[in-house]
Amino acid sequence: MSATLRTERLTLTPPAAADAAFVLELLNDPGWIANIGDRGVRDLDAARGYIAERFSKSPWFVVRDPDGEPVGMCGIVVGREGLDSPDIGYAFLARHAGRGYATEAARVVLAHAREALGLEKVAAITSPGNTASQRVLEKIGLRFVQMIDLPGQPEPSAYFTT
Repeated sequence: MSATLRTERLTLTPPAAADAAFVLELLNDPGWIANIGDRGVRDLDAARGYIAERFSKSPWFVVRDPDGEPVGMCGIVVGREGLDSPDIGYAFLARHAGRGYATEAARVVLAHAREALGLEKVAAITSPGNTASQRVLEKIGLRFVQMIDLPGQPEPSAYFTT
């Protein structure tokens, strides 16, 4: 994923090893752990490994303009086990919640998925109790379909699609 995406307030850039400190913070943010899960990333080397292994395949890091502060990540995940289409995923640091960044980033990523990647169907999953994330999905045009069981997940996930 080499494109850089822009919105009115944000720049979405491909991840790089230099972003390890941000990834370490994001993966240990209480919201990430509660809604996505503890990935066991506890130092910068592990964060660089996570970037190379997981983040290099799909998401963009979301940076606030004009100060350049990283606020979260957002992207399309292709081939998630248990889903029949690519899905949109995002996570933002708790201190940046409630500012509309997730909706703004998810909207531009979904548009990119449709226009540049030619995806007709895009899915999304959330924890059942993650109503803030569910509202973001509804704002960008996805609709709740059903609860689904995904491999490796301790509880069913709320499944949304375009």
